[in-house]
Amino acid sequence: MNKIGFIGLGVMGAPMAGHLSKNNFQVSVFNRSHEKSIIWKSKYKGRICESLSDIATSSEIIILCVRNDKDVKDIINGKSGIINSLKPGSIIIDHTTTSAELAKKMDEVLLLKDCYFIDAPISGGQLGAEFGTLSIMAGGNQKAYEASKSIFESYSKFYKFMGPSGSGQLTKMVNQICIAGLIQALAEGINFSEKAGLNSTDVMEVITKGAAQSWQMDNRWKTMLNDEYDFGFAVDLMRKDLDIVLDQAKTINANLEITDLINNFYKDIQGLGGGRWDTSSLLKRVQGK
Repeated sequence: MNKIGFIGLGVMGAPMAGHLSKNNFQVSVFNRSHEKSIIWKSKYKGRICESLSDIATSSEIIILCVRNDKDVKDIINGKSGIINSLKPGSIIIDHTTTSAELAKKMDEVLLLKDCYFIDAPISGGQLGAEFGTLSIMAGGNQKAYEASKSIFESYSKFYKFMGPSGSGQLTKMVNQICIAGLIQALAEGINFSEKAGLNSTDVMEVITKGAAQSWQMDNRWKTMLNDEYDFGFAVDLMRKDLDIVLDQAKTINANLEITDLINNFYKDIQGLGGGRWDTSSLLKRVQGK
């Protein structure tokens, strides 16, 4: 299965589709904003599709990397969706972070067409997409997952089958819970360091070598100290993800009081006009900026 359709050429999707092209897959791309498709084609080898039906009929595996539940539902099962143009046996891989319920529903809908849906959210951010070092957590049909491994290998450093449909999205929820707590702790630690009169650069250089080390610390402390937030995973997207997490927590009666609190902190950041800032901008709130 070498004919790949890629839908969604944002900061994550564009480099991911690029890695597939570089790995000699036959890549067709589609983006609602046609300009992004043109920019992608100027960098990589592939074909631009003019419609969702075009990409569905010309692909064996279709990959989605879009914004939210509604986007995924519209692309697959909407008025102009791909569902009636898919070939039997097609695999749809969804890298969007969505609700687990949407993943289960799309799996059911596609099975009626003898097609397979894999919910495969990703972690690693824009840099991970650019360098091909993402982590992928996948749910759905295991045979379809096995058939997709060569695709995952093109842009990830680690991928794992997590269980039936929705399991990938549930795993991504755990990921976002942990990230939110890490960033808030890092923001408070930096603020404490500054208030205590320490050299925060020296502090971070020391503690990144010990038990406090994390990806967030390694990749964000310098930009946080420089008050730079115009990059990375946007606060608006984190709010979307944490809302999904908190809705799921109510369903399964899970206690997420810290996550709920940090979600409200991100609301404060949005109130400061920082919806498009990187998630590490929690420091600005702690500092009262």
